[in-house]
Amino acid sequence: MPIQSNHPRRFAPWMAAFTAALLLAACSQEQGKTPAGMGGVGKPEVGVVTLHPQSVAITAELPGRTAASLIAEVRPQVDGIIQQRLFKEGAEVVVGQPLYLIDPASYQAAYDSAVAAQQKAEAAVPTAQAKFDRYAGLLKQNVVSKQDYDDAAATLAQAQADVASAKASVETARISLDRTSITAPIAGRIDKSTLTPGALVTTNQATVLTTIRSLDPINVDVTQSSTNLLNLRQAITEGRLKFSGPNVSVKLKLENGTIYAQTGKMEFAGANVDQTTGTFALRAEFPNPDRLLLPGMYVRALVEEGVAQNSFLVPQRAVTRNTKGEATAMVINAQGKVETRVLAVRNSIGNNWLVDSGVGDNDRVIVEGLQLVRPGGDATGVEVTIDEATGEVKERGQTSAASAPSKVASAGQQPAPAASTGN
Repeated sequence: MPIQSNHPRRFAPWMAAFTAALLLAACSQEQGKTPAGMGGVGKPEVGVVTLHPQSVAITAELPGRTAASLIAEVRPQVDGIIQQRLFKEGAEVVVGQPLYLIDPASYQAAYDSAVAAQQKAEAAVPTAQAKFDRYAGLLKQNVVSKQDYDDAAATLAQAQADVASAKASVETARISLDRTSITAPIAGRIDKSTLTPGALVTTNQATVLTTIRSLDPINVDVTQSSTNLLNLRQAITEGRLKFSGPNVSVKLKLENGTIYAQTGKMEFAGANVDQTTGTFALRAEFPNPDRLLLPGMYVRALVEEGVAQNSFLVPQRAVTRNTKGEATAMVINAQGKVETRVLAVRNSIGNNWLVDSGVGDNDRVIVEGLQLVRPGGDATGVEVTIDEATGEVKERGQTSAASAPSKVASAGQQPAPAASTGN
């Protein structure tokens, strides 16, 4: 019979104890590891932006449409048949350029007749003048009566009046003849022709022949609410906003989102508020040398209203809303503790909020890693740089020597909804 060994029973308790010790050591090592984005146990590392007061240009974005600076609707000023169209549709024309030719035959004949009538009237003047001079001498000798002298004077005056009338008739006929050639009253781009050669036209008819629009410079007509105007004036009066001055510069955002290369200037502000819409009109003028802007385009005018001095810009990614709807931000104070600040937000400037109160100079606002911190907790701030175009973090500073290297976690926070500037 085989002899059974009692060694397994003897060593079983020792093996169990050894296995338990190994498991405890492994757990201890796992607990000693710091998660990514944590500077140490209970002290996360977050991205911050240090705030400083600055002068901020306050820009209103106002909706509007482009409009030609000059518009001329071309109509005939005489009756007749169109003989020729003398322009290329869609081309640039200059002042005085011939556009249409109306059959001039009847107007040429009328002009010639008026010239002949003038010559006839002028021919009668010398005879009347000679008779008047002769009667004047005879009257002094009492050879002719005073009545005969007066008749001679009247005949001369009539002859001279006939000459003046004939000259006026010639001028009228000349004007009508000249109007058979329809010319451009302004310089600009000409539209298509509504009538063709052979069409009968009448003086000052309702149907336009074509339209000319001056495109350089071009106007932009925009509207602003009266509420925003009152807020703007109040901010200037209270000193929160410095007035830009009378020569307000204007930029233009096109329909595709691009910024127009030329800078315009404000030319006109309405003197009344529309009772239906509660808005008043503004007009800006822009250079348009390349004819990129055409009348009727929808645009947004960026009008510099003034400069807010000693203001703070807080990145939108750092701002959230609490249950009361208030804008809030997390700040690391001088003791390294996290605080919640309630912000008085005025309006958005790019990817930042313009804040009137709630933050101060050298405050470190958390813009990345908000999900890692809570009010009253400790945090290590790493200075980051925000891309002004996208609002995203583009550069991160070096971790301090006292902290273990770690990666700053993404905030994953949604910015507060943009407050309208009434534009």
